[in-house]
Amino acid sequence: MSKPVVLIAEELSPATIDALGPDFEVRHVDGADRAQLLPALADVDAVLIRSATKMDAEAIAAAPSLKVIARAGVGLDNVDIKAATTAGVMVVNAPTSNIISAAELTVGHILSLARHIPAAHASLAAGAWKRSSFTGAELFEKTVGIIGLGRIGALIAARLQAFGVSVVAYDPYVTPARAQQLGVQLLSLDELLRTSDFVTIHMPKTAETTGMIGTEQFAIMKPTAYVVNVARGGLIDEEALYTALTTGEIAGAGLDVFTSEPPRPDGTAFPLLALPNVVVTPHLGASTEEAQEKAGVSVAKSVKLALEGDLVPDAVNVAGGIIDPFVRPGIALVEQLGQIFTGLAASALTSLDIEVRGELAEYDVSVYKLAALKGIFTNIVSEKVSYVNAPLFAEQRGIETRLIVEAESPLYRNITILRGTLADGSELTVAGTLAGTRMIPKVVGINGYELEVPIERHHVVMRYADRPGIVAIYGQKLGAAGINIESLQVARPDASGRALSVLTVSSPVPDEILEQMRDAVAGDLFRQIELTEA
Repeated sequence: MSKPVVLIAEELSPATIDALGPDFEVRHVDGADRAQLLPALADVDAVLIRSATKMDAEAIAAAPSLKVIARAGVGLDNVDIKAATTAGVMVVNAPTSNIISAAELTVGHILSLARHIPAAHASLAAGAWKRSSFTGAELFEKTVGIIGLGRIGALIAARLQAFGVSVVAYDPYVTPARAQQLGVQLLSLDELLRTSDFVTIHMPKTAETTGMIGTEQFAIMKPTAYVVNVARGGLIDEEALYTALTTGEIAGAGLDVFTSEPPRPDGTAFPLLALPNVVVTPHLGASTEEAQEKAGVSVAKSVKLALEGDLVPDAVNVAGGIIDPFVRPGIALVEQLGQIFTGLAASALTSLDIEVRGELAEYDVSVYKLAALKGIFTNIVSEKVSYVNAPLFAEQRGIETRLIVEAESPLYRNITILRGTLADGSELTVAGTLAGTRMIPKVVGINGYELEVPIERHHVVMRYADRPGIVAIYGQKLGAAGINIESLQVARPDASGRALSVLTVSSPVPDEILEQMRDAVAGDLFRQIELTEA
């Protein structure tokens, strides 16, 4: 078999290639060159990018085999996540790869502003000796306000405390207990701005946070205060910042990110760059050798997981997250149950409950909902189905889904039941378990019939009025066609006297043989189920 193809569209650390290992065909392309990129995507399974490669709807459409887009970094502005999700393509990034680098750069900006380091360097390099022009301020006993006390904000707080500063923070999603643990006092945004000598912002860029520091906020800051943005361009209103800096509302600013990058692509002057009280860097938050290596290795590991069919903790368009090792073996089982469910359904699905019972109730099994939907749609839609777009297919069809988790399970240590309502008003249930120390996937229930059948590639499910000689009838038909019955289980008849048989057969049964079998046993439920690999 040919190896999966991984396209590296930008320069990544050698450790990235090493982390991929020998199981992939690795190709390279200049992702910034559209004429090279689009044809190179034709047969790739994964693409690794940084910030220069645009994976928009056009690029995704040019890659029919694409399963994962991996951004070796944090930002995803150059990836059309909606188009990727619709196409069933997983999008992953490396959200923790640059957090130390970004935190250290933030501290660097604060120190540069406090001691005028860049301006003093430029003056001395130009031949001047103006010590009195660059009198700065100590950080000791100053107040630093951190807007956004996430991973980077927490690292900054820890590093700045060594300078003897008072750290305050604004973050509506952080509890007082967590802030206390970090040695930080939580304040409202206005209170933080009023009291801080240095303000650094570390928020994601959303509709709500864009321009969150603007004219009103600068007006309540100290005239001796400095503001730093090493997070995302646009969090600070750049026009309002220019006004605040030139009118003396605040003392200075340190910027690593801008609304447009470069700030003026057309080459015209960018007013903020000309101000003497501004320290700027060209988006260097992740520009350390260590961060680049971490990012490359992280997404390489994610690509391996994705191409092996696993969910990826750093996938941004999959509601999965970290999967407990005890939960992981059941993913394939639930996906197979979904395929069996579809094979048995007489009409369209309108609602679905995924019931997880037994010892698995102690774990996060939200991934089972994704697995069930992936299995259900695998053989009924023409598009490629993945953990990414399976929920989208359900939403488009108006299928209501619920995950129900219960500890009670009288018969099995673990059992997962797919219980669906169909468009014709009927209900269909399929139940499965992982049995024994070898964790063998088995179907243990269909529509209330109890059985225990190991899941294989080819099954025939029949329901008929129970009577002697039935097995011989369909056994003869299959034998004549050269199809071996590998296993057979007949569930006890229900109150109506109808039995349910599940055959495991060696190969698909031709339609004409199925029709002969159905007629011979007078079956009212008769389905052949062929599973694809989960």
